[in-house]
Amino acid sequence: MSPSDALPRAGQPRAAAVIAAAAWGTAVLAVAFVIAARPPLGEGVWFFVVDVAVACVYGTVAALIISRRPHPVGWLLALAAVGGGVAALGFGYPALAEQRPGLPGAELVSWLSSTAWVPGTLALFLVVPWLVRDHPLGRAKWGVAAGCLVVVALLVAQLSDAREPFTVVLAVAVVLGLVSAAAVEHRHRRGPIAERNGLGWLALGAALLALSFVPLLLPFGMLPLPVWTTPVLHLLSQAVYPGAILVAVLRSRMWGLQLAVSRTVLAGLVTVTLVAVYVAVTVVATQLLPGDGAAGLVGAGVVAVAVQPTRLWLERRVHRLVYGVSASPDHVVRRLGSHLRLAETTDDLLRGLAADIGAAMRLESVTVALPGREPVIWGMPGAHPVRVPLDHRGEPVGELEVTLPGGESLGSRGEQTLNDLATVVATAAAVTRAAAEVDDARARLSRARLEERRIIRREIHDGLGPSLAGLRLGLQGALNLMSTDPAAAATLLTTLQTELDQRVSDVRTLSHHLLPPVLDELGLAAALAELAARHAEDGGEVSLDLAHDDALDPQTAAAAYAIVSEAVTNTLRHSGAHAARVTTATTTDGLHLSVADDGRGISEEARSGVGTRSMRERAEELGGSLTITSPTTGGTVVEALLPHAEVVTRA
Repeated sequence: MSPSDALPRAGQPRAAAVIAAAAWGTAVLAVAFVIAARPPLGEGVWFFVVDVAVACVYGTVAALIISRRPHPVGWLLALAAVGGGVAALGFGYPALAEQRPGLPGAELVSWLSSTAWVPGTLALFLVVPWLVRDHPLGRAKWGVAAGCLVVVALLVAQLSDAREPFTVVLAVAVVLGLVSAAAVEHRHRRGPIAERNGLGWLALGAALLALSFVPLLLPFGMLPLPVWTTPVLHLLSQAVYPGAILVAVLRSRMWGLQLAVSRTVLAGLVTVTLVAVYVAVTVVATQLLPGDGAAGLVGAGVVAVAVQPTRLWLERRVHRLVYGVSASPDHVVRRLGSHLRLAETTDDLLRGLAADIGAAMRLESVTVALPGREPVIWGMPGAHPVRVPLDHRGEPVGELEVTLPGGESLGSRGEQTLNDLATVVATAAAVTRAAAEVDDARARLSRARLEERRIIRREIHDGLGPSLAGLRLGLQGALNLMSTDPAAAATLLTTLQTELDQRVSDVRTLSHHLLPPVLDELGLAAALAELAARHAEDGGEVSLDLAHDDALDPQTAAAAYAIVSEAVTNTLRHSGAHAARVTTATTTDGLHLSVADDGRGISEEARSGVGTRSMRERAEELGGSLTITSPTTGGTVVEALLPHAEVVTRA
């Protein structure tokens, strides 16, 4: 094998179809012959069952591999499948010939029963284990050569019909089979990481297949073993080995194969196999237990009751192996609930949920993608991801993306489990988004408070502070003039009184700008009327068209007043207009505000100032929106939508 062998090549679906048809066709035909012949239950019948199983199972596995890539392992499996089918035919046809004398070629076909199985079956544990890899053979080529040599030697010994050479070569084959199993286990522990998946099962299967031939090495009569001992051992080993090959090849994506087997199908097949074994044990017990009639039935019933718990235990283990912890929903819920309860941060929450889902469902990777943030990834994403949208209360909040180990697909049960778990992840995503929104709102609120403090500081430092200092100096001057020039002192005091009245008005204006008392006492309409009257005193014209409900919650009313106040102030100070029109209305969406003027509009070079950011943040804090536009007719329009909140009834 060279590195180029690892590159995917086009499969041979026609050859695969011929192999499957040959293996299954001979097996079905052989079964038909046996049903018609009804031979007595003996060693031949048991080995016939083994040959039929080999033909059907390995014919299917070989066809799957060859249809996608003509690898030597596929051809060796095909050799075993066709050999098993021919060997089964070699038993069934002569059995029918005994019942219906005169059938031609019965002796020749009978000879195939003892020889056709040899090359393929021995190659399964002598050659195949060395070839299940995705890198060059290296020294493993000597294992392949030794395996091929032993296969040829045993075939020659079987053809010569000599008992002693056959036994010696078979013993060598068993030892070499155990060596190949040990070599696979070594690769499982120390080989390339990408190829370790499934090699443990492959090593176990090869060892079991080699050991199943040990009873044939024992001298006849040495141990009083039933006639079905060796065939049953063969069947047990064959139940593991084909699946081990598929797991090793598909899980590691060897040879460019991307076949995916549904977990539901896999669990069903294994369960059917367990049920078949259960039925077989019961039937065998009925034949072997002493007594006729009721005694035999009672004995079979006792065996059935004894085997049933084992079968149920095996079924639970199979489902746990196939589906992972997700086969026990209560366990998954407990683990996910612990993360929802104990996670300290939203990142820890998402990482914990992703890890739990990946481990519970035996996935290759789990990715939680949320808008506006880095995805949370558990595992190493591979090819062909399965995507599940994350919806919370009908609103998309992200996407869950998972990949499975090579050779697996979710199936209907896995998809249902993933959809159920996605609901928990969607809730966590919604919590994460809500937490981010709370943090963002807290940051905006802090900025707004800081900006308001800056405005108050500026007004006090630049306006009120110097004015008070000037008044103090004026009072000191008036005090100095009172003894020398009382008239001048009186004139100065009058001037200082006028200045003090202006400062009092400025303080009142500042307090009203922040939150006028009338807003709490009489509502938004009265506060806006007072705002218009105050600007009218300074020469500005503010017209009101108010159609909103009088009952507004204090937070919405305060935000609406602040937005209108800032917009009107900007209009009268910066737009060149002397008039502004304020419009309010209540709709099903919330409170609509509009402040329009006929000024110069917004220039292309204009940048958002503190006032503009403050208005937008006040709207967004309530879940609303604010837009500032310049219509083609001129001027500027500030529009805001504040969603409904809890209505407060005023006394």
